[in-house]
Amino acid sequence: MTAEHDPGTAAVAVLGLGNVLMGDDALGPWVVAQLAAAYDFPPEVEVLDLGTPGLDLHPHIAGRRALVLVDVVRSDAPAGTLRRYTKDEILRHVPGPRVSPHDPGVKEALLSLEFAGGGPAEVVLVGVVPQEVSSGTSLSAPVRAAADAAVQAVVDELVRLGCPPRRRAAPAAPDLWWEAAGGA
Repeated sequence: MTAEHDPGTAAVAVLGLGNVLMGDDALGPWVVAQLAAAYDFPPEVEVLDLGTPGLDLHPHIAGRRALVLVDVVRSDAPAGTLRRYTKDEILRHVPGPRVSPHDPGVKEALLSLEFAGGGPAEVVLVGVVPQEVSSGTSLSAPVRAAADAAVQAVVDELVRLGCPPRRRAAPAAPDLWWEAAGGA
């Protein structure tokens, strides 16, 4: 991770969203942990695990040129299906009701920044359809099977955006503290 940057100073942000105590909802933090362990990023890229930011997402996306979000997504597809959504696809539908204060509020944050003129020009959501989002500290088998593809999809997006990460010769062990704490 690039801790030397203040939020919003890097042109491109990779943001992992999700609750690590809710099973498959930990996909975003899991992918970010894998990326931080295996890659070095150019200075214009910031990689963050935001957990469940709710409406506090604004400072993490304002002023960015591009944004790559990683989260579980609702879809009629089978659990473990990898999905890629662009900014236009994310904003195509009116935001639905917020069910809890921990909902990421992605649409709301993007729309308000668009209105204010400070939203990122490019947004991509790399998502995986969850099997189960309930109390637990490990990913389900279908989501874990898709998680490496989600890591690669983020790397591919960074390459496409002109800021490729460099794979480390000796990757570190990812910090999946929640899985260790949960006995997984």
